[in-house]
Amino acid sequence: MLLAPVPPLSPVIGHVNYLIQVGAMGHVGRFRAADAGRYARGQRVIVRSERGLEIGEVMAHEGDAPGGEADGDLLRRMTAQDDLLAERLGRNRDAAYESCVRLLEERGSSAVLLDVEHLFDGRGLYFYFLGEADAAGEAISAELADAYDAEARFGQFAQTVEEGCGPGCGTEDAVNGCGSSGGCSTCAVASACGVKAPHK
Repeated sequence: MLLAPVPPLSPVIGHVNYLIQVGAMGHVGRFRAADAGRYARGQRVIVRSERGLEIGEVMAHEGDAPGGEADGDLLRRMTAQDDLLAERLGRNRDAAYESCVRLLEERGSSAVLLDVEHLFDGRGLYFYFLGEADAAGEAISAELADAYDAEARFGQFAQTVEEGCGPGCGTEDAVNGCGSSGGCSTCAVASACGVKAPHK
């Protein structure tokens, strides 16, 4: 099963937008910055798309956008902690790829696996097949997605990685952080977040 690019776009009013490449298939989308920081071409960042938290690479800065549409939010630059988590996700992705290929052969499936993608928040494990995956390919994908989520235990901290100090962490919608009383000093993921000052 080949997944479509990031789905429906949401309106953006008065935000700085960046073109960012995300996903195993290299989709380039427009993401609005959650802060006033500047991001350089080639910089690795964390974005929130329709699929969840993903690692992206900045392709271009679009400047202030009075209107338009966006594929999601650019949350922050990659940190050393993010790099360690990405490395762990990469090992899980590689193991899932090898397991899937082996199981496809064992079950006599004609499906051809191209790649496996593990989203940064650990919630999504995507299998990309050449053409349509047969029933065995789909069943194996579902089994492995469940197995690797449980093995890595990402389900327990995926919400903290995504929400940090609370829903909207790193945005103006944050309730318990990002400049509020106690702010980032009480945030569970402050060391991984680029937001250190109150939003204006």
